[in-house]
Amino acid sequence: MQARMKSPAHVIPSAMPAILDILEAAKQGGVAGSTLELVHLRASQINGCAPCVYGGITSARKNGVDEDKLATVATWRESPFFDDAERAALALAEASTRLADRPDAVSDEVWDAAACHYDEKGLASLVLMIGVTNLFNRLNATTRQVAGGTW
Repeated sequence: MQARMKSPAHVIPSAMPAILDILEAAKQGGVAGSTLELVHLRASQINGCAPCVYGGITSARKNGVDEDKLATVATWRESPFFDDAERAALALAEASTRLADRPDAVSDEVWDAAACHYDEKGLASLVLMIGVTNLFNRLNATTRQVAGGTW
């Protein structure tokens, strides 16, 4: 596989610092880095973003995510390795990533489950991480960036 072009975030140099600023802001909400990495990884799996899945696994390991969770994040509902807070974050990530799949994209049930585990700042952190992940996924998938490559 070959990329169609360099990442738009590199072609327009002012884009990358702005995107990275959002990513850093998402880390300021008090949500565990391991949970943010699981959210990033799941959204990237849904969107088929190979570079983000590849990089997300590396980053998740650095943030303490164990191999059992990495191996089963795509099937987190059926896996015994996730706690209730992680499950709520993953459900929010899936709903927020698959906005067009249902009329009520992020249902009250999904939102309320997340709100049981995260305060407003934590919810903001999760929503920002999901949003910036989806942005990276769309940049990479559209331009066919290669996993493990320098984009």
